[in-house]
Amino acid sequence: MPLEYLGAPPAASDRQVRPFSPAVRAGDFVYVSGQVPANQDGEIVAGGIEAQTRQVMENLKAVLALAGATLDDVCKSTVWLQDARDFGAFNRIYMGYFGANKPARSTTEARLMVDARVEIDAVAYKPRT
Repeated sequence: MPLEYLGAPPAASDRQVRPFSPAVRAGDFVYVSGQVPANQDGEIVAGGIEAQTRQVMENLKAVLALAGATLDDVCKSTVWLQDARDFGAFNRIYMGYFGANKPARSTTEARLMVDARVEIDAVAYKPRT
């Protein structure tokens, strides 16, 4: 089964090339690289955990769309929070992006790159049509 590399690495404010693909399709699965709360210009959005979570979720949606997938196709996500005390506020925003069928999820506290308070990666199941 050949891998399909989807998209180009996102813009970064330092203009350095990022050594990863936003997503990789392997058969019917789509693996989305960790998304940080960067806007179109590669800048981390201001506004705390809620604004950053919204930006990450919008970034996830955009990358999933490269494979013709949506958040409804996500079966597993992994979340890293800069500060575990942000969990409640993060969770309120995150849960608003999913319908009745929530994906499996792991969440941990970790020191993140740049000024991100949250990073999320995802695995989606989207059979080729």
